[in-house]
Amino acid sequence: MFLVAGLGNPGEEYALTPHNMGFLTVDRLAERHGIRITRKDSKALVGLGEIDGAPVMLAKPQTFMNLSGTSLVPLMEKHSVELGRLVVVYDELDLDWKALRIKTKGSAAGHNGMKSVIGSLGTSEIVRVRLGVHPGHPLKGGTDYLLAPMKRSQRTELDEFIDYAADAVRAIIAGGVEKAMTKYNRRAPGLNEEEA
Repeated sequence: MFLVAGLGNPGEEYALTPHNMGFLTVDRLAERHGIRITRKDSKALVGLGEIDGAPVMLAKPQTFMNLSGTSLVPLMEKHSVELGRLVVVYDELDLDWKALRIKTKGSAAGHNGMKSVIGSLGTSEIVRVRLGVHPGHPLKGGTDYLLAPMKRSQRTELDEFIDYAADAVRAIIAGGVEKAMTKYNRRAPGLNEEEA
């Protein structure tokens, strides 16, 4: 079974903030594949179903971002999910808005949710889908930006971006990480070259 974990913060006030891109992507996958994310399990809301014939658990840890790993480890142990079947989806302030980067390993790059996941699992070899949320202008406070509601300009492009992110996760499940990286890794639209 695959475990697709979207990172975010529970609560209405965080629903449409850049920090909740992981939750939004998992919700889109649920919507597309008829999976209801309603069951409470290991400090997460989860839903079971299939994506392209593969059994999948979609999860939204309810621990708040900085403790995401404390939910995922018990979830993986309880349901015997192998590390290679975990896909973590989250926002990335180091990438421009609408850029997407699939990676198979690496540091948390300052992302506290991913730092918690890496620390809890004891490895940085985790498949992750990083969704660019940097607005393209200098920021005074990264945290303030991440936790504030998205601007209207971003909300108009959000649907397409979340669709693209959901497609990328589906591609990982259906055809493997390498193929998905080749097809979906992109810089912010409008820039010419792919991100290496």
